[in-house]
Amino acid sequence: MKRALITGVTGQDGSYLAKFLLDKGYEVYGTYRRVSTPNFWRLQCLGIFHEIRLIPIELVDSGSVVEAIKVSNPDEVYHLAAQSFVGASFEQPVGTGNITGLGVARVLEAIRQINPEIKFYQASTSELYGNGNSDSQNENTPFRPTSPYAVAKLYGYWITKIYRQGYKIFACNGILFNHESPLRGLEFVTRKISNAVAKISLGLEKELILGNLEAKRDWGYAPEYVESMWLILQQDEPDDYVIATNEAHSVREFCEKAFDVVGLDWQKYVKVDKRFFRPLDTNYLRGDYSKAKQKLNWEPRTKFDDLVKIMVDEDLKKWQRWQNGERFPWDAPNYPGEADILTRSLRV
Repeated sequence: MKRALITGVTGQDGSYLAKFLLDKGYEVYGTYRRVSTPNFWRLQCLGIFHEIRLIPIELVDSGSVVEAIKVSNPDEVYHLAAQSFVGASFEQPVGTGNITGLGVARVLEAIRQINPEIKFYQASTSELYGNGNSDSQNENTPFRPTSPYAVAKLYGYWITKIYRQGYKIFACNGILFNHESPLRGLEFVTRKISNAVAKISLGLEKELILGNLEAKRDWGYAPEYVESMWLILQQDEPDDYVIATNEAHSVREFCEKAFDVVGLDWQKYVKVDKRFFRPLDTNYLRGDYSKAKQKLNWEPRTKFDDLVKIMVDEDLKKWQRWQNGERFPWDAPNYPGEADILTRSLRV
């Protein structure tokens, strides 16, 4: 039986990947941060909480990283843990660099010292490309990061390549474009929209306040994207891959489609507030997954309209259950509204 260690197993990707690997027959270990209030709702929602062997870790603490590798003794490490919200990286640039950037080096160095035969997957991001001039981005497109998060991820990308080339570790970057699901955090604009649409349709809220409606992203479905992570580590040679849908849609389009699901006119409910604009934003990203299609035999299956409907329907169903008095693992009822969160920067 293969053993996998997933850092950040409590996040959207970590939870879906854990379920995918369990279904493949893996023994799955997952790292999490010790915090005052445990955040295991996604694992509970997927019904796999008790099937994961949990290990506490702090990515700023090399000792705990080494301990996680020794305890799990994995064949594969999927490094997903990070400060992963672009907006927050403007508020916490130093912490983001330490966790999202240097954290990668700590994991790779632990692998090098303990067992260089471990295969390593690094969760890279389309934010590396920033505001370039190309109509689409592939593995050869130059990087132009536009946020502290993207800069930290750029360090993680290159240190992964260095350990691959310098120490012959099977280390790979998955350059995943935006991928969403009902398990997405509420701080991300797609889930912010789907959750608000559900509440507005049920009379629980009256409006949705957003920032840059013109930003365009390549949005895919997270459960399909975690499959690509596994495929990347099953190849004969380590390499880097773009995972995307080859389509770009604006935040405005996402709003329109989301309100269409519940039969409402989005323009009656959506307001733009410059408080939610980032100091510097990436305006357009569209990936080219040709290499993944050719070498991994991977393709996205869920189209944009279907993704939006999946998210809105799930949030609607959960708010209806909540109204009926049900209590179940879920984030939304305990999440503060953005108007109640004071920050020194502006974000979408």
